[in-house]
Amino acid sequence: MSSSEPASPEIEPQANPSPRRPRILLAASGSVAAIKFGNLCHSFSEWAEVKAVATRASLHFIDRASLPKDVILYTDEDEWSTWNKMGDSVLHIELRRWADILVIAPLSANTLGKIAGGLCDNLLTCIVRAWDYSKPFFVAPAMNTLMWKNPFTERHIMLIDELGVSLIPPVTKRLACGDYGNGAMAEPSLIYSTVRLFFESRVQQGGNNVQQPV
Repeated sequence: MSSSEPASPEIEPQANPSPRRPRILLAASGSVAAIKFGNLCHSFSEWAEVKAVATRASLHFIDRASLPKDVILYTDEDEWSTWNKMGDSVLHIELRRWADILVIAPLSANTLGKIAGGLCDNLLTCIVRAWDYSKPFFVAPAMNTLMWKNPFTERHIMLIDELGVSLIPPVTKRLACGDYGNGAMAEPSLIYSTVRLFFESRVQQGGNNVQQPV
């Protein structure tokens, strides 16, 4: 990744009839599973245009050098640095407009709780609060087994399900903390294939100007 500040995303006119690749907004929150975020970005970049968002906590685990060179990584600092006066673009709104699909992987217990409660105290949760729920939104949780089994988690999952958020469930394995149980993020390959199959099925049913790459 270059060290220059990421520019605010340019929004193409919706009336443009020419085919284009799907636009995927990939986001990571503060779970150790964010070490796989680079892998996830590479998987999606082969199929779609990708922009990435990372919470401050997730940056502890993300190796920026592992991201594809053409993927811009936006952070909380960019939300504030791109706005100086009335009339300037608002980053979380611009990213929401740009994206066809939002994917949060990993989704931490903390960010799940924020979304379920309607909180929006960083770039990612502001995007979620401003999201157009007619567009697909996927989450792939990652947390300790007892955190996953916690009654609050069940309530929060039910709340975001009511919004139309699609869950890619965690899997059972040896966790980073040493415990064995359910709570590990699904593998990037499964997240990618789930999102792509859903989107391509939706395009075939409804039709739009998004390309279907071979």
